[in-house]
Amino acid sequence: MTRALLLATMALLTACHAFPSSDAARRGRAIVIQAQCGACHQVPGVMGATGEVGPPLSGFARRTMIAGLLPNTPDNLTLWLRYPQRVVPGNAMPDMGLSEDQARDVAAYLDTLK
Repeated sequence: MTRALLLATMALLTACHAFPSSDAARRGRAIVIQAQCGACHQVPGVMGATGEVGPPLSGFARRTMIAGLLPNTPDNLTLWLRYPQRVVPGNAMPDMGLSEDQARDVAAYLDTLK
């Protein structure tokens, strides 16, 4: 592959699945991978994240509601990520045992998914 073609390919991939620019969002992406969120969700830019139990996470930052109940704000998303069973008992998302900081980092990452 020529250098120009390689650079063009890299630019296209970066545009399609931009990597997070803030430290919190980078940590959040790593947590999404480590917690295996892709087993249930499709997560753009995360290899193997092809789950179909939960909704796809592409465009998450543009969504107005979380779980059809909470306005999509950083605080509400952090609450949902930490305690989905308290927010909507019996829903398909398990409590993942995330700390406050981990949930905030994942929220920062999800905010990059435009």
